[in-house]
Amino acid sequence: MSTHLASGPDGPHALRPLLHTVLDALTDGTRARSGPLPAGGPHTIAARLRDTVGNVLPEHGDPHALHTLVRALAEGAADPAHPLCAGHLHCPPLAVAAAADLAATILNPSLDSWDQAPAASTLETLVTRQLAHETGAADALVTTGGTESNHLALLLARETQGPHLTLVCGANAHHSLPRAAWLLGLPDPVILPTPTGTLDPTTLADTLHQTPGPHLVAATAGTTDAGLIDPLPAITTHTTTHHARLHIDAAYGGGLLFSPRRRHQLNGLEKAHTTTLDLHKLGWQPIAAGLLTVRDPHDLTHLNHHAHYLNADDDTEAGLPDLLGRSTRTTRRPDILKIAVTLKTLGRTGLATLIDHVCDRAHELATLIETHPHLDLYAHPTLSTVLFRPTHATDDTVAALRRTLLTHGHAVLGRAHLDGRLWLKATLLNPTTRTADLAALLALVEGHTPA
Repeated sequence: MSTHLASGPDGPHALRPLLHTVLDALTDGTRARSGPLPAGGPHTIAARLRDTVGNVLPEHGDPHALHTLVRALAEGAADPAHPLCAGHLHCPPLAVAAAADLAATILNPSLDSWDQAPAASTLETLVTRQLAHETGAADALVTTGGTESNHLALLLARETQGPHLTLVCGANAHHSLPRAAWLLGLPDPVILPTPTGTLDPTTLADTLHQTPGPHLVAATAGTTDAGLIDPLPAITTHTTTHHARLHIDAAYGGGLLFSPRRRHQLNGLEKAHTTTLDLHKLGWQPIAAGLLTVRDPHDLTHLNHHAHYLNADDDTEAGLPDLLGRSTRTTRRPDILKIAVTLKTLGRTGLATLIDHVCDRAHELATLIETHPHLDLYAHPTLSTVLFRPTHATDDTVAALRRTLLTHGHAVLGRAHLDGRLWLKATLLNPTTRTADLAALLALVEGHTPA
């Protein structure tokens, strides 16, 4: 069975027993771990994995390798499906999305030419246009996530505005934005202080007035540290007045588009020239599931590229779609399938239910912290991120507490430095999290805080 193909007429027959093996190994590994992540810390976990794997490339194959390695990976995983694994923008994927992703893996189309992905390329067009329209844009590209989307946004802006384009963003912006400016050879970005956690429109307006253009303003709808949303309507007013191009990084907050209760928090998104979305955050997709929406489809002509074996002129003239300008990557898997299956299966109502649940749970956690005698709350959440710390604790104590929870395998919490202090960060993306789980998390924090 090890050399059988996954696709073709015999593929399902070859896969069935292997899938049972994988599911059994996942069950065994999860049971052995028993918590949100393995106990023991980096050295213990690395040593255990090395002992389990042994020789990665033995002289003769091991028929039990699939079970052995999948079980080892599951036992050594930080499991985002565990309610006490809440440190990062790392969601547990929906089963239906994972199943669709398996189909994409098996069929293995590559979206760099139509003859490798006839149906997948059409599906990508349908889904990207729909998601683009949700943001008020005309089209969207599929990416590997927020970092690639932000990089592409700066690339399109540079090609549209010229090589002297200056990025203007807040200190709260994602690290990938100034890094992309560096990679693309743009002038040093202007990074504005954000003492309140969000970009101040007045400071932005003064900067645009005083700094030579052209400008690309990057606003954030869902900061990594605290899940905050920049004041988008006021920002769009200033970018329009100063003729600046606008990119909105909504990798985290973009999921609010699907919630009637919360969509208004993204007012102004429709004014952006480009927008980053990331459905492996508030979209419950297996990694990777990023998009970049583009308001003016003409901007995408800057990605046009020619390789005779992929998009020969006579093939294009004969009606074969040209896919090479849909990405800076060549080989590209059909990540759109899992997204399409999720959208079609859950619909707006189903997605809204998941989004509202995790945001409501975050507010519930904030209330529990606010009323706790030994914990301090940073602020009530904008999305699903809650920052808190033990009362009177030093930053060193907060950092050590987080590492203790990790090393013991009890909980995964992130960290954020805001308002001059270090905070524990709980990012709630698990739609099965219950009130009791929130209480258990706070009990662990209190129980491991030095007296």
